[in-house]
Amino acid sequence: MTTSAAHSARTGTSGDIWETLARAGYAVSGVIHLILGFVIVKIGLGSGGEADSSNAMTQLREAPLGAVILWASAVAFLALALWQLFDAFRSGQGAKDRAKAGGKFVMYASLAFSAASIAMGSSGSNGDKQAESASQTLMSWPAGPFLVGAVGLGILAGGVYHVVKGATKKYLDDLKGLPSGGAGTGVKVLGTAGYIAKGIALGAVGVLFVIAAVRTDPDQAKGFDGGVESLLGMPAGPVLVVLIGLGFAAYGLYSFARSRHARM
Repeated sequence: MTTSAAHSARTGTSGDIWETLARAGYAVSGVIHLILGFVIVKIGLGSGGEADSSNAMTQLREAPLGAVILWASAVAFLALALWQLFDAFRSGQGAKDRAKAGGKFVMYASLAFSAASIAMGSSGSNGDKQAESASQTLMSWPAGPFLVGAVGLGILAGGVYHVVKGATKKYLDDLKGLPSGGAGTGVKVLGTAGYIAKGIALGAVGVLFVIAAVRTDPDQAKGFDGGVESLLGMPAGPVLVVLIGLGFAAYGLYSFARSRHARM
């Protein structure tokens, strides 16, 4: 892609294949969040399940033409990852915006890799085991517990950021051309519920990492699934988990709107 074409795509005015695929990445994210929302609701109702993006992709693989869907998802996630990478190095960006774009690049690139791996028959990587392994590695380093605690505080801060972004409707800065009336209001309701639910789940993961650091026990560190499970033990935990599951589903529906109205 030439520089002028890339600039045109970056402003969201070209409608070329790169932009189209990048927008499709948001739609694929929506599908995954809908599956996660369903699983989390089941967990809250006591039916069990594994609230993990790899598990959601594995379920997609079992659908008709599942491997084809996953390969298409991998391409869409990769396009969105490269879009974020381009954003990170775009002139005029501040350090904070570059860091955010860089973080999104890593996230979407990881999702692209997972989708491709699962399409080829991999069982995917368990989020809780990854968290425990990462925590165990950090614990073996000098000042390991402090590093694990710092990671936990960082994840917790990310959770708070999501809650605030949802509650203050800051996510509207990511969108343009929302329809007026009930349709636009619906997108706002979905976005608010989705970001708050994701923030609470992220916050639970952060707390578990902090607990692992305080107890010097890497097995305490968990991913999204472990974070959701930990919320079950809270007062009215099952109700809270069901609400979070519905919030994840709301974020999934919001992601479909974002795929059309994202400020690219």
